[in-house]
Order: sequence, then structure tokens, then C-alpha cells
Amino acid sequence: MKKQLLSLFVTLIVFCIGNSAFTQEKLADTKLGLQILDYIKNNEKLSHLTSTDVADIYLDRTSYSKSSGVTHVYLYQSYKGVKIYNAISNVAIKNNEIFYFKDNFVPNLKDKVNVLSPSLKAVEAMQKAATHFKINIEGSPEVVSSSTLKKVFSKGGMSQENVPVELMYLKDKDGNLKLVWDLSIYTKDSKHWWSVRIDAINGAVLDKDDWVINCSFEGEHTHQNGHITSVLKQTHTFDVFKKSMFFVDGSQYNVLPLPIESPNHGSFQVITNPADPEASPFGWHDTDGIAGAEFTITRGNNVWAQDDIDGINLTNGGSPDGTASLNFNFPITTLDQDAANYLDAATINLFYHNNVMHDIWYYYGFDEASGNFQENNYGNEGDDGDGVVAQAQDGSGTNNANFATPPDGSAPRMQMFLWSPAGIATDNLTISGGTIAGNYGSVKPSRGNGADGTGNITGPSSTPVTGALVIVDDGGVIPEEGCSPLVNSANVAGKIAVIRRGSCAFTEKIQNAQDAGAIAVIVANHNNPTSDPDYVPYVNMYGVTDPEFTIPSIFVNYDDGQTIISAIRRRERITATIVDNGPFFKDSSFDNGIVIHEYGHGISTRLTGGANNSGCLNNNFQMGEGWSDWFTLMLTMKASDLGTDGRGIGTFASGEEIDGQGIRTRKYSTDFGVNEYTFNETNDDRVVGQDADTGEDIRLNEIVHYNGTIWATMLWDLTWAYVDKYGFDPDLYKAPVEIIK
Repeated sequence: MKKQLLSLFVTLIVFCIGNSAFTQEKLADTKLGLQILDYIKNNEKLSHLTSTDVADIYLDRTSYSKSSGVTHVYLYQSYKGVKIYNAISNVAIKNNEIFYFKDNFVPNLKDKVNVLSPSLKAVEAMQKAATHFKINIEGSPEVVSSSTLKKVFSKGGMSQENVPVELMYLKDKDGNLKLVWDLSIYTKDSKHWWSVRIDAINGAVLDKDDWVINCSFEGEHTHQNGHITSVLKQTHTFDVFKKSMFFVDGSQYNVLPLPIESPNHGSFQVITNPADPEASPFGWHDTDGIAGAEFTITRGNNVWAQDDIDGINLTNGGSPDGTASLNFNFPITTLDQDAANYLDAATINLFYHNNVMHDIWYYYGFDEASGNFQENNYGNEGDDGDGVVAQAQDGSGTNNANFATPPDGSAPRMQMFLWSPAGIATDNLTISGGTIAGNYGSVKPSRGNGADGTGNITGPSSTPVTGALVIVDDGGVIPEEGCSPLVNSANVAGKIAVIRRGSCAFTEKIQNAQDAGAIAVIVANHNNPTSDPDYVPYVNMYGVTDPEFTIPSIFVNYDDGQTIISAIRRRERITATIVDNGPFFKDSSFDNGIVIHEYGHGISTRLTGGANNSGCLNNNFQMGEGWSDWFTLMLTMKASDLGTDGRGIGTFASGEEIDGQGIRTRKYSTDFGVNEYTFNETNDDRVVGQDADTGEDIRLNEIVHYNGTIWATMLWDLTWAYVDKYGFDPDLYKAPVEIIK
């Protein structure tokens, strides 16, 4: 039996977040630092650290959580003024007492340093990194700023952001310290924000990680998609907001408000004045700290939500305009249509939930000083200029989402993709006339399987294409395969080309048909189900990235293909109509659980090692994926929920009903019949594949999402233990806090 009040958030994440101040002072030069040094000196567990080891330790940021009364301190170690990469220790203090010290310092520094001065210049290190990642540098990058140990170079056509290059030490696998140049490059396609360490002596790449966290939702989602005629379900929900306490600017948004997880979980509602007066004191559309909105589009201090349907990350992606009244009540009646038709509604929902995440977590310590995401910190500590760039219907990929989190002061980027229904045959093809008239199942091409994740094979649209049918002839042994320029182009022009699968790529077939003047393409499977034991009736056509085809293409199975080809050869007078009748792409910007999950990566990255360090969650055993799933579960929790319920993550995007498996290997539940995971599952080292680059075995317990699922399972069990003890409070903003030491 649940009570009505619950203290959950900070109880579980006390060691993660707080209100921090940017300091970077030497430990011995501050009162707080002297307290920490005294603790190190008198703590037996830290006795392995020598006086040299602690002589050059700095306060990177301090953190005070108003809700818990805990001060968090982030320390970094250096040697003779040169930082040691990721030698970051965390300290927690309450009532002037140090009750937690996470030691990540390198002991016996003096014996582990290889050299003191670099042979490689900073610009040479940048060139080495560019070569490693196969990135072209345009011209000669200019030095934007320079100090003894750090230079910042201009973008040089190689990066979306300036390239900082700093001298550091890196601990190798033997525990020795190598002098390196540490730098970051944000690739122009936004797929990677590389953080890399280059040997300062020989230029070798010693270490790298990616600040872009791709969720790699590996669930097999396509087989469960169906043609859903209505997904806007009406369900009862309750209000998680205290309206009287919110900033009043007249703004309104037609969205799926929390705790609704997706369109399958509830209905769209118009929410008025949702900005929190403490977290967003000038509303969601302000950037200058003066009353009045600077933007009437989905842009403001916390986030700029825009589309990136071309996948090229231009800063002028489309953003819905609510006019001076900030009216973002853009009606949407059905999602059973082409995603382009509801792009504005998706962008609004994305804008809304990025702001809600900003405002909620502000109350639990993720504020300006601790490195949250704001363009203007309104005079509070921390660095400005890092509101989230959130991209709806990003065209650079499908079936995924990602979040790139650089250090404080550089803007993170959230990319939300469409999720493909490829693999489901639907009646996109209608034959008229002759003996074979009727509707036929077909499969649309996959989007996002090209070399860079886009794909150039165009599927049908909601605008029908109708024409006579003609079998292609390439003059080869099997002429209907269309693998060479067509010899019957005069007959193909203005008609729908029918092509047999086989011998060459789909792109070659479609290109030859398009060059011959075809208005559409039907590719027929060549596998015979009666003679081929590996017969698969439908395949997902995919291509490269350039050029994008201008005519639509669909794929039909062997039997239907034979029926069509035979009718044409009998000279029957038939025509075909190709139109997109669904199933349609799912927009992950409407899957609030995925939006929350992605934003959660930004929180955990900024707070694990302090807002200045984005490289602390770069190993396969980090818990960021688990925290992000837990954020989703918590913020979509309802009073009617039970711990034994099975909660899937991403069920909407993956085309499932609300009780579906989702994108994880297990649903989240306290019922061991639903989710039997315990910490023991981290010992499962079965080989599940090989690394594409190195060929080395990949073991199950080395997969970050598998480990994240285990961690989130543990958190979810703990959550329900607290629910049973304290009850449930739907107020996401100001639930009471209890700290356990």
C-alpha cells in the first residue's frame, strides 16, 4: 500500500549533483582545501598518497545542494602544473564533516612521469588527430587563444566548434604517465565529438572517447510495428505542476505533459504558463534577463528546438512560431500520417520537455553553477552559452537518438530521429485493370542505412503515383534485373518500371530506371519460396547517400512479382498506383521517455566529474545508461503504478503497445518473473560478437546498455522500497528530501 508522500530523487543521487562554483584554486590555498588535505593526511585509506602526489591538487568546482545541505567538491591532480587526465576525486561534506571521499588520484607521481616537455607542437597534435579520424583541415587554423599549456584553434573547417588543445598527462595500462595533448573535435556531421589524447612525443593516438552518446537502441523493433489507425488514446492523468507558482507570460503548448510517456500512454493537452519561476525566472523564451520574450519560436534560454530533416546541422533549422502571444497550440489529430505533416508539433513537444527537464532538475541541484544548460546564467556562477540544441526529425539517421555533452560553456546537442516501420508489408500498391486487379503488400525502403546513416532510396509519399507498368530490359543475360543502362528506355519513360531483384545493388537498378525516365520502381523478389530454404519474402532496400532518388520505389515478394510480370508479358492492359498508406515512421520526439533519457546523459556527464570534465563516463561499466533509464521511469511514474508492473523503455518509438518489451533486454519490474536481473548479471561474459575495427571479441558484460539495464533495475527496486516506506508524491519539483549517509 502506497502513501501519498515520497522523497526519492536526492536520496538516490546525492553523490551526483549539487550547486557548484567554479574555482580552480590550489588545495593548499583555501580553507576548504586545508580541511581536505588534513583529511587525506589522517585517513588510513589514503596513506598511499605521498606529499608529492597531493602537492599539486586543485579545487576544480565546489558544489552545494540546497535541498540536501551537502557540499560536493571536485578535485583534479596535476604534476608540475600539468593536469593528469581524469585524475579527478570527489568529496562530499555535510555539517562541516567529510563523509565521502572517492579517490582517483595517481600515487607515486614522481616515479611514473616519462617526460616533462613535449616534442610535438599543439597544432601538430591537432593535425595528427585529424588524420586519425580522416578529417580534412581547410587552410591553416588560427590560434584563438593561447597560454603556456593550452591553445585554442579556430574550427578550420574540421570542427563545428573551436578546437582546444591542452598539455596533460595520461595514465597508461601499466600505471605510468605519458605526456599528451588533449583535444576535442566536433565533426561536421554531428555524429562524433571526439575527445582524444595524442602522444606529445611521437604523435600516436593513445586514447579517445566520444562525447556523443548514441543510445544504440538495439531492440528488434521493426517486427512488431503495425498499422495503427489511431494512437491518440484518451487516458486519465493528474497534474504534476502547481499552477499558481509558475511564471506567467501567456505561453501555451499543445504537448504530451508528464507523466504521459508517449501518445500511446495518453492524450495531447494544452499546457499554459509552464515555466518555473525559480528555474526559468524570465520564462522559456528569454535570453537577456529582461522581462519579455526575445524569441517567439521554440527557442529560449534553456533550449533551441528546431528540425534538421536534411541532417546537416544548420543553425537555421525550422522552428515553430507562436507569434507574440507565444501560442504553440498546434493541433494534431493523428500520427498515422507522414511525419513531415506534424513536424511543428514534434518540435514543440521536444522544446517543452527539454525545458521541463531543465526546470525539474534545477530543484535537485542541477543549476547554473553546477553546469546546467543555459544561454544566460543570469548572474549566477558557471559558464553561459550552452543551452541545448535539440533537433527534431534529424535526417542523419533513424531508429536512434543521441546527446552530445561538452564541458560547461559549450552547447550540447540532442538529436531525435524517426523510427522506421521498415519490414512490414502494407497495401502501398494497387493494380487496376486486367485479371490481377487488387491491392498488394509491399515494403518501403529503409531510411538511414546508407554509408553515413541517411540512405538515398526514396519511398512512396501520400501523393499517389499512377502509371502503366513496363518490365525493364538491360540487354543482359537476365534483362529484367536492370543492372546496366536500359535498352528499352523509350518504353520505360513515363511508366512504372518493374525490376527483378538480383546481381547488382538496388541503387544501380533504380538509377538506371530513373535515367530512363521511369516515374516509379517496383522491385520484385527473385527468391522462390518453394525451392529456396532461406527464402525471405520481403527485404528492406537501402542505399548510399548521394544522389537522392527523385522517384519512389517499393519492394514486393516473389509470388506477387511473378503475378505482375506474367500479366505484363500477357500484354494485359493494367496500371499501378503507388502511395504511402503506412505504417508510418514514428517520431521519437513524441516518446517522452527517450527525450528524458537523452537529457539524462547530459546531467550525468556534467555532474560525474564536474561540469568541466566530460570524459568520466567513457567506459563500458559506467552507470550513465542506467541513470537515464531511471530518469525516464521516475518522471513518468503514476499514482496507480505498481512495482510489479512491467515497464518497457521506448515502446512507442519501437512500434509496440504500452505493455511491450521496449528497447531493453528486460522490462523494469520488481517481479523476478518479469526481470530477474541482479548485480550478478554483470559477470556474464559470453561472447556476443566481434569488434568491427579490431576483430576482438565483444562480451555481454562489456556492452554499456546491458550494464545500464542492470543498474537501472537495481535503482528501480530501490525506488519501490522507498515508495513502500514513504509513499508517493506526484510533485516532481519540490518533493521533500532525505539524505542517507
